[in-house]
Amino acid sequence: MKRTTEQDSRWDHLDKMSTAELLEGINTEDRGVTRAVQNAIPQIETLVDGIVERMQRGGRVFYTGAGTSGRLGVVDASEIPPTYGVKDAFIGLIAGGDGAIRQAVEGAEDDAAQGWNDILAFSPTPDDTVVGIAASGTTPYVLGAVRSARENGLLTGCITCNEDSPLADAAQFPVVAVVGPEFVTGSTRMKAGTATKLILNMISTSVMILLGHVKGSKMVDMELTNSKLVDRGARMIMDATGITDYEQARELLIMHGHVRAAVDAYLGKTE
Repeated sequence: MKRTTEQDSRWDHLDKMSTAELLEGINTEDRGVTRAVQNAIPQIETLVDGIVERMQRGGRVFYTGAGTSGRLGVVDASEIPPTYGVKDAFIGLIAGGDGAIRQAVEGAEDDAAQGWNDILAFSPTPDDTVVGIAASGTTPYVLGAVRSARENGLLTGCITCNEDSPLADAAQFPVVAVVGPEFVTGSTRMKAGTATKLILNMISTSVMILLGHVKGSKMVDMELTNSKLVDRGARMIMDATGITDYEQARELLIMHGHVRAAVDAYLGKTE
């Protein structure tokens, strides 16, 4: 049976459509993505809880994927350090190495052994988690990594957009978001990619919140990598401490390097 992500588009004669018709059609298809992700929330919850338990013991999360799926994993992992001030907690691996982020590496995704070999370079432990990302649920690079990780005692999860896939069967905690055929037949960078991005956001954000890197709704451990973030941090300090002088709050932030440290130092002095 043809996989859902490879089934013919519900739309035809795309090459005859006007710009408005194309945009309306794409948007119509996109509306179903959030419903598919919502249906997968119980699966995501189980995976997140397993990740948190292991990360509390020092574990890490490895995202492994090829093509669009790999790029999405790399992007999500790369945003954790500046957003939450935590380095090397999430590691994104893509078939073909970092060069494949910009340009496809022919045949890289078909190597069933290389996914696990790439993880081995980081000396994995049973407290680590491997999340395989493959819209099709059949990519050898991803499938091999998940199977080997599970054999070696790591927690394994996956994100796929096809039911009854080999990848979902291989992972302990599969997340399956069936978004249906793509607007352009087989172009999984579209709905499947959007669903994957949403799920990755949900996983990493929930994990970081549960591990204490957010207070209220604020990113109190974010890195001060530009003036916008310094300004945001200073205002967060003002809200948390009652300081009314912006420059005082900004100086505290620069002195201590993070919102949390600045607030703790100020409140420690005034209490």
